[in-house]
Amino acid sequence: MKQAEDIGSCLICDRNMIKNRFVDDHHLIPKCKNGRYSDKITIHRICHSKIHSIWSESELAGHYHTVERILTHPDMKKFVKWLAKKPPEFYTKTKLSNTRRR
Repeated sequence: MKQAEDIGSCLICDRNMIKNRFVDDHHLIPKCKNGRYSDKITIHRICHSKIHSIWSESELAGHYHTVERILTHPDMKKFVKWLAKKPPEFYTKTKLSNTRRR
């Protein structure tokens, strides 16, 4: 049986990432807001979904365009704390936050 390839830690949740197992590229500055290829990071899909459930493309481009700023938001802090107890391959759909439902 082939062993899973560890590709480093997620910059959002700090859990190990496994190649081709629920990982995505996230553009820190969205492509629709003139983000470049060099602006992207590889993170867990669940972390990527959470980011987009909290902020619009404009909010990401305007303020939340660094990992540090993303991690300062109370919703992300709570999410990361909850996710820390899950295995690296854990994934579930992310619900929209209250602020994005309006």
